Amino acid sequence: MPKLKTHKGAAKRFRTTGSGKIVRGHSMARHILTKKSRKRKRVLDQDTLISAADLRRVHRMIPYS
Repeated sequence: MPKLKTHKGAAKRFRTTGSGKIVRGHSMARHILTKKSRKRKRVLDQDTLISAADLRRVHRMIPYS
């Protein structure tokens, strides 16, 4: 069976934890920050797990992670 190619866009957006879970960053945290509350900006800065609905699709894009 041939080697699978990694989707490079996905590889830059997702990473795997030590236990094998896939982590993503939040959107809406790059600019126009003055109107957002301190708490909202702090929460957007933290990484979060991807949803169960997207797990299979993302895992297919980054097969060797």
